[in-house]
Amino acid sequence: MTKVGRWMTQTPITIEKDATVIEAVHLMKEKNIRRLPIMDKGKIVGILTEKMVADFKPSKATSLDTWEIHYILSKTPVTEAMNPTPYKVKPDTDLTDAVKLLHDRKLNGVLVVDDSDSLVGILTITNALEALMEICRNPEVCRE
Repeated sequence: MTKVGRWMTQTPITIEKDATVIEAVHLMKEKNIRRLPIMDKGKIVGILTEKMVADFKPSKATSLDTWEIHYILSKTPVTEAMNPTPYKVKPDTDLTDAVKLLHDRKLNGVLVVDDSDSLVGILTITNALEALMEICRNPEVCRE
């Protein structure tokens, strides 16, 4: 029960690489998620997070109005704002090793891939906290 596969979010919501930043923003808001794996015909090509979008948008000090910013983001592909080398773990990775990666790299999530590098899930800080709560309430979970 202490493997990543037990605690990850299975079949995460994804977006294709030819989508625009504004499409990704709308999808993240609609699905109430903070990160999107970017795919190209079933293969992972990157990840886009809320923070990456915020860092990518023009600053509030810009002379552009909201509509102009929206227009720019509607013409910008997600590949320009994404991280093309996201951290990945396998479902059989020990949860403690994955949490150490999250902690040491100051990440909010890692992609979970199978042996052929296909996306099977995502492990987030929220997933790790859920595991911690369950383990603290029910220590025998670690022995299963």
